[in-house]
Amino acid sequence: MEIKFSETALAKANQIIGRYPQGKQKSAMLTMLHLAQSEFDGWLSTEVMDYVASLLSVKPIEVYEVATFYSMYNTKPVGKCLLEVCQTSSCWLRGSNEIVDHLKKKLNIEVGETTADGMFTLKTVECLGSCGTAPMLQCGADFHENLTIDKVDELLDKLRTKNERSSYLKSLVNS
Repeated sequence: MEIKFSETALAKANQIIGRYPQGKQKSAMLTMLHLAQSEFDGWLSTEVMDYVASLLSVKPIEVYEVATFYSMYNTKPVGKCLLEVCQTSSCWLRGSNEIVDHLKKKLNIEVGETTADGMFTLKTVECLGSCGTAPMLQCGADFHENLTIDKVDELLDKLRTKNERSSYLKSLVNS
């Protein structure tokens, strides 16, 4: 299967790259990786990263280094809904460990795993910048704050009903 953006995503990619002077396309890498991750099922395969490298006129290793450094990029398949639970001080003090334990039990997975139906992947992350509303988790571009076990259960039900892939940049292609 040939890896290439849809017409809409390619037009957006060209717009993003066009923001930078000739020879400085590498500056578009973070946004391009988000776009690629949104376009290709929520993760960046080696082939997808190679494609991004070709669009940016950089070496593939330059893309791999960035994609593997930042936790916001997934280099292995993830579920439709990536549940990223903050584990930093404020969230931990306000019960994020209990939230993670509940999600593990409720979804029958461990951190880093995906449910058998491919719906949910559970991940723990460092600070998401919502300390005043801890504990919290991020699913795609959406923050879910002041979590309780009941709120987590409601969120899971809502996400199951919605049954669509979460994305960091849902609106990137349409902006």
